[in-house]
Amino acid sequence: MGQSILLGISGGIAAYKSVDLVRRLREHGHIVRVVMTQAAQSFVTPLTFQAISGHPVGCNLLDAASEAAMDHISLARFAERVIIAPASANIMARLAHGMANDLLTSVCLATTAPITLVPAMNHRMWHNPITQANIARLQQFGFTLWGPTEGAQACGEYGLGRMLEPEEIVRCLESTAPIMTSPLAGKNIIITAGPTREPLDAIRFISNRSSGKMGYALAVAAQHYGAHVTLISGPVALPQPNHVRLVKVETALEMQQAVIQHLPQGDIFIGAAAVADFRPETSSTHKYAKDELSTTLALTLNPDIIETVTQFLPRPFTIGFAAQTHDVKLHAIRKLTEKNMDVIIANQVGLAEGGFDSDVNTVDIYSRDGQTHFPCQPKTTLAYQLIKWIGDYYGAQKI
Repeated sequence: MGQSILLGISGGIAAYKSVDLVRRLREHGHIVRVVMTQAAQSFVTPLTFQAISGHPVGCNLLDAASEAAMDHISLARFAERVIIAPASANIMARLAHGMANDLLTSVCLATTAPITLVPAMNHRMWHNPITQANIARLQQFGFTLWGPTEGAQACGEYGLGRMLEPEEIVRCLESTAPIMTSPLAGKNIIITAGPTREPLDAIRFISNRSSGKMGYALAVAAQHYGAHVTLISGPVALPQPNHVRLVKVETALEMQQAVIQHLPQGDIFIGAAAVADFRPETSSTHKYAKDELSTTLALTLNPDIIETVTQFLPRPFTIGFAAQTHDVKLHAIRKLTEKNMDVIIANQVGLAEGGFDSDVNTVDIYSRDGQTHFPCQPKTTLAYQLIKWIGDYYGAQKI
């Protein structure tokens, strides 16, 4: 069944793609109304979108010809979903700070519909710390992002910042709508995310570079597919996903105990956390002075949480992660077999893009039925594809 979609168009050469996007959305049964910023009108005319959508295009906040001059309210009520494609760095900055200085930003403040941004900008603008801070702020307020992706850009450069193609946006829309017919609907999914911290003393600890972004994105995607999600998270700087139960832990032992506590209700377990392999043999509640520390640090092995899960009876459907710097496939298949997992998701770390503390990732899924490759893309987009694959595979095993 189609939705009432408000499509926002902000300034950028990628605005031409949105003409095709409107056409594709209508082909899938959606009702589409378009709102354009002033900058967007420099790239594509409102008349073009009016012809393709079959509805007048909103351009002005204060338009005496609109419904009681309150078009931002009527459009906000119309929208079951707001998609802004392309979403420029400018529109994202204005939305992040609650500005309502044109029709599109006013609608976004007035609507209760979920808002999705499809970014498009130069790769340097995307990586700018100000843009990244705005993204984090938007996500904290419940905005979702689809993309961007890597590719050739209009400026002649190459990098992350290219808008998703219209067909990819339509696929994202289909996959992120709550799908109660999914094999995951109603299932209890436990996901671990982030690093663990193993204390040496009151202020020092052993840890790793995991940001938790992949695990958190998987939690959001699983919830959209109708699952009941428990997210067991090490220390990260990420907002709590909506409608997800969050359990915060610090150490590997705490994470193991939290997993054991929730396993009896778990149908599926996804171990996306980067659990520290070792912890200091001894630790102190006070800070060691420099002359109290030895140049040799005695370590002890942490428990293997995946093995804890696969030995549990009844065993949940178990998915692990393997982050390797080399021989990725070899290590992944060995872990899949030795640890008795159903699926393992593997990626190479230590590269310029992807892996730990990155917004993008490239992964391969290994199961006893073969291998599936997922190319480099934002983790927020990749997560929906992985959860869709997991749901289909899980459903097939249960038939």
